[in-house]
Amino acid sequence: MKQITSSQNPFIKSLIQLQEKSKARKQSGSFLIEGMREIELAIKGKYEIETILFLSELVSEKQISKFKTTSEIIEISKEVYQKLAYRDTTEGILAVAKTKSLNLTDLKIPENPLIIVLESLEKPGNIGAVLRTCDAAKVDAVIIANPKTDLYNPNIVRSSVGCLFTNQIATGTTEEVIDFLLSKKINFYSATLQNSTAYHTQDYTKPTALVVGTEATGLTPLWRDKATQNIIIPMQGVIDSMNVSVAAAILIFEAKRQRGF
Repeated sequence: MKQITSSQNPFIKSLIQLQEKSKARKQSGSFLIEGMREIELAIKGKYEIETILFLSELVSEKQISKFKTTSEIIEISKEVYQKLAYRDTTEGILAVAKTKSLNLTDLKIPENPLIIVLESLEKPGNIGAVLRTCDAAKVDAVIIANPKTDLYNPNIVRSSVGCLFTNQIATGTTEEVIDFLLSKKINFYSATLQNSTAYHTQDYTKPTALVVGTEATGLTPLWRDKATQNIIIPMQGVIDSMNVSVAAAILIFEAKRQRGF
């Protein structure tokens, strides 16, 4: 089995770049995954795993034997692992995986889909939290309009606890996403303060997309103008908005409730 003990190794240096720079991920078409569960979910989600790296102090060869048929296995030193690991708490295993196409045309949409659209979300933690909710609710697809953050950012991988790999995801401009939804005859409901009606009064049992934007600026006018209906979550306190991941969860589970789960 191959071993790497120096963080100055050229391959390790390239992995550090993958961890730290979006440009490196885009150029190589690869990214890092940390944690046994996350790696297993990536494999289940049909991500191609190129390399497994493990620290023998924490992970045994028996534990990684399941990966030997599909990936190169490299034992690394503690020094190398500490350079690559992103988490404060550690499991001793990482993987190099190939990114997937995020084209709208690659989405496999069922007959009566429930889709969540996120416009211009920047914070990886919010995106990860929404992906966790979408996995829990078994949403059919997650579409990110006007993406501001690389989907394979290690913070998204971490905050989604592997749900990056369990959801069907695509990206596009707002115009492209709206055209896609209209072409598929999917009703879309834009969460916005302007010209809105209470979210629970709408019928989400038909092909539906729920659209949420950032807390700071909300959705762009095109979403408000083209929506089947603008919707709002009524507030009883002082503020007029809530965390986008919380708002998305409320809307998603109302739609699931109407559909009988």
